[in-house]
Amino acid sequence: MRIAPEQLARHLDKQLAPLYTVSGDELLLAIEAADLIRVKARQGGYIEREIFNVDSYFNWTELERCSNSLSLFGERRIIDLRIPSGKPGNQGSAVLEKYCRALPPDTVTLVTLPRIDQQGAATRWFKALDAAGAVITVYPVERGRLPDWIGQRLTMQGQNADIDTLQFLADKVEGNLLAAYQELKKLALLYPPGMLSFEQVKDAVLDVARYDAFKLSDAMVAGDTARYTRILEVLQGEGMALPLIVNTLAGQIRLLVAIRTGLDAGKPPGQLTSQSRVWRDRQKIMENAARRLNLEQLASALSHAAKIDRVSKGVASGDPWDELLQLGLRFAKIGQRQ
Repeated sequence: MRIAPEQLARHLDKQLAPLYTVSGDELLLAIEAADLIRVKARQGGYIEREIFNVDSYFNWTELERCSNSLSLFGERRIIDLRIPSGKPGNQGSAVLEKYCRALPPDTVTLVTLPRIDQQGAATRWFKALDAAGAVITVYPVERGRLPDWIGQRLTMQGQNADIDTLQFLADKVEGNLLAAYQELKKLALLYPPGMLSFEQVKDAVLDVARYDAFKLSDAMVAGDTARYTRILEVLQGEGMALPLIVNTLAGQIRLLVAIRTGLDAGKPPGQLTSQSRVWRDRQKIMENAARRLNLEQLASALSHAAKIDRVSKGVASGDPWDELLQLGLRFAKIGQRQ
């Protein structure tokens, strides 16, 4: 059974499944989903709790022992199994399959995992978890949805703001929902319920944006010059290694080449993004870019990335940071000409 995160509370009000699997890399949303399950389980009388953190030294026989034994005090219990690597290994896979075939009585099992890709979802152990209970997959909040997400969170704490202020907040906490959560809680402590002014928010919020090479590649692919330039300046100021940036951008261009080639051959975009292993939250932006750019333009961009690589290694002359800026501007200019 698959349950969307926004439907979890409604589901828990109606029933409590014997097993829940929470999967996803968006830490805040994963924590909130797992906490909601624990709270509902405690309210349902599942008082005792056993936690298992799976690492390279974890002994899977401990989980087997726990599943085969009764609660220490005869109470309902929660078994909290955390697999941060998302890979239980051969022994763990076998134990999980066996565990799911005979779930312990008077027990709610909560399994937390990072994001599971298509290959992981096809494994027998994950299919066993899926068949035995409910799977809740949390996805990152896309950049375009972030102002609305922040607005909803403000409403939950009795506050609101205009669209410009929400956009400002989204820019400041870009991609970092935990930081956004902390800043919103700060606003709740600093100001009473009601409308927040731009100046109030500006004075209270820190610049906690999470800039990295992948955010830079998203801005490049979207042709968002202002965002690309801003992120690039931050990365330069932080001294991020040039090879990491160049390899990331070149990798995205190669993906676009593969998707555009498929589109030209009449293949469906969903199949192409899936075959290229593009994450769900990035599929639309990659499809739009592939439709906007032709193969000649993408080949030229890939050659430019190769030149930047040579410049960064001292094999060719030039300023690699300026060349990176020009690469980003190239995508924006292409979008303007289409």
